[in-house]
Amino acid sequence: MTLFSIVIALLLEQVQPLPQQRFVNKPLTRFAGFLEERFNDGQYRHGKIAWLIAVLPLVGVILLLQFLLAWLLPLLSLLLNVALIYLTLGFRHFSHYFTDIHLALRLGELERARALLGEWRGHSADHLASGEVARLAIEQALVASHRHVFAPMLWFFLLGPAGALLYRVALFFGMHWGRPGYGGFGEFAQRAFFYLDWLPLRITAASFAMVGDFEDAVHCWRTQAASWPEAGNGILLASGAGALGVRLGAPVEQSGELSERPELGLGDEADADFMQSTIGLVWRTLVLCLLLLALFWVASWVG
Repeated sequence: MTLFSIVIALLLEQVQPLPQQRFVNKPLTRFAGFLEERFNDGQYRHGKIAWLIAVLPLVGVILLLQFLLAWLLPLLSLLLNVALIYLTLGFRHFSHYFTDIHLALRLGELERARALLGEWRGHSADHLASGEVARLAIEQALVASHRHVFAPMLWFFLLGPAGALLYRVALFFGMHWGRPGYGGFGEFAQRAFFYLDWLPLRITAASFAMVGDFEDAVHCWRTQAASWPEAGNGILLASGAGALGVRLGAPVEQSGELSERPELGLGDEADADFMQSTIGLVWRTLVLCLLLLALFWVASWVG
């Protein structure tokens, strides 16, 4: 049922993408604001209480519901699975940005590519060269594909729809309360997301290596990932860069300031051709994940 649910949800998203901003981000933002008004005094323990109130009851209800439906009404259980994975997956949430930036660079429309990248990342990209735009777009796509596709799929495999929902909600609060200005209040949300993402992140990085240049991906993972400011993303980006044979990271201007970043990967500078290779890498990784799920399904059926 897990494999069928994911395939159906992916097909639904290709036909009718879910407006994530309307149905996911806005309701969660309002809920976060409600909790902030009552708990946010900048202290770690109050941030912990707010996170537990925000996440555990919601996930607990879905967990109870999925067990009851699986036992009493299998068809409704399948519908619940499809609905939750459709709600938590976001393949089209990032792919249209990446595709539009890729097309703009192919057509030589650098200003449009900069504007799209700035809107996607939330940082001005007005002074970036075409190679820098391609480099940052590839980095953003690798992280987004993990957070909005592969990690929710793994948690769905482990805990069903409650697992996918747990990851998606933890991701939102980790990013929302982890912004500057929240201080100690947001530390627990960031820490909770770090632990929930620890295993999925490494599985995604290993998958990139398996469907790309395995030797270079493992080499970059081992030698470069630790130098990245965000340790988790460093693993993902180093493995992805090695798998693609492209150089990522490196200093770049963001919102008028030079951001010092270590270099990741081996090979050539990023360009529109490597953006096309990134699309192939993500799709091959998705196919690999689906094949592994199919093997688990066959093994359980035979057993």
